[in-house]
Amino acid sequence: MAINANVEDWAGVGSSDSGERARLLQSPSVDSVDLRDMDRKRTGGVSSTSAVFIVVNAALGAGLLNFPAAFSMAGGVTAGVMLQMFMLIFIISGLVILGYCSQACNESTYQEVVRATCGKVTGILCEVAIAVYTFGTCIAFFIVIGDQLDRLIAVVTHPTDGTIWYTDRKFTIVVTAILIILPLSFPKEIGFQKYASALSVMGTWYVTVVIIIKYIWPDKEVTPGFVPTSSASWTAVFNAMPTICFGFQCHVSCVPVFNSMRRKEIKPWGVVVTFSMIICLFVYTGTGICGFLTFGSNVNQDVLMSYPPNDIAVAIARAFIVICVVTSYPILHFCGRAVIEGLWLRFQGEQVEVCVRRERSRRILQTLIWFVVTLVLALFIPDIGRVISLIGGLAACFIFIFPGLCLMQAKLSETDNRSLSWHGMLVFGIAMVTIGAFIFGLTTTNSIYQDIVS
Repeated sequence: MAINANVEDWAGVGSSDSGERARLLQSPSVDSVDLRDMDRKRTGGVSSTSAVFIVVNAALGAGLLNFPAAFSMAGGVTAGVMLQMFMLIFIISGLVILGYCSQACNESTYQEVVRATCGKVTGILCEVAIAVYTFGTCIAFFIVIGDQLDRLIAVVTHPTDGTIWYTDRKFTIVVTAILIILPLSFPKEIGFQKYASALSVMGTWYVTVVIIIKYIWPDKEVTPGFVPTSSASWTAVFNAMPTICFGFQCHVSCVPVFNSMRRKEIKPWGVVVTFSMIICLFVYTGTGICGFLTFGSNVNQDVLMSYPPNDIAVAIARAFIVICVVTSYPILHFCGRAVIEGLWLRFQGEQVEVCVRRERSRRILQTLIWFVVTLVLALFIPDIGRVISLIGGLAACFIFIFPGLCLMQAKLSETDNRSLSWHGMLVFGIAMVTIGAFIFGLTTTNSIYQDIVS
């Protein structure tokens, strides 16, 4: 049975709560309510204005902390901004293409659109990519928790003689993970994610405002490093691509948003995603420019780690980020677990009754394995930049490759009207796949090489 099939196909098995049937891969800050159920409950669906905020909510997340370092790696403000503008063309185009293909094949989740449009093999590859992406994001969440708790504890304890055992980074990550995150990851239902959504929006905006204010009125103890004005080489610009892809990747989440709209048409959807991405562009650019200019080449991979630990405004920002990440980990884990469960059921071919009987034991085993592996990797990976450099390249697949393949297949299936625009769209789809494959191959290879060298 296909992953995320209609709940009616399961003959009423499991909870009827919409949070349990999350049909989308959330960014750290998106509600996982069943948007098709919303359509049934709300006559008329979601307005365009509401859709804008949902898409923005899906895009903004923990990747915000890495943008100043990305500007530094790109070679300065000009290179960072120009790269974002270039990428934004394809990011918006990919979202519009997914809406178009979703409408054509009448599917309402990213993986099912890819499966229906491009075939079984590509659909399976998409599901595997989603599982790997959510797994890597969960590792990044643990690293962010450790980074922020380090500084928050320092504000409270004021350590003078080195690190005390109970303030050690690894200890605080393990305790937070076991006491808070693991219990939240076991349940089938994730209805609490509606609170995480509001906290994430508040947290990301607050972080951006603090970074901008700290640039305008810098602390006396902050000494900026060298501020480059150009890239050291043309290849250095590509070092920022994983962060940009990771930050703007909301494509998997946005297919259900399109299907929930009051006017399920391509033109209003294009306006929605354009406005949404422009808002995200201002947030990410403001954070990237001001954070980079404040610290220069000395900026940390997690920009909040560059500020003094005793700064109260920054400490509040750290607390916001920790709360958002703690509540977002179970959501991302839920999505990855759902994909793995679907792949398992599809390949096992067991009867539904047998699958349901064993569901609880499978869920507990999958959760424990996922939790332990992500926690152990987070304890030994030094910074968030290492993880983002890997999964950021994978995010390029969701932004470029899969939408490009969907557009190509959708156009090739049209045999009656092959006009000039038809050929133009086909070429654009090929260009998206080519650029996506280049970004994925280059950034992933470079990330693995840097890890080996280090």
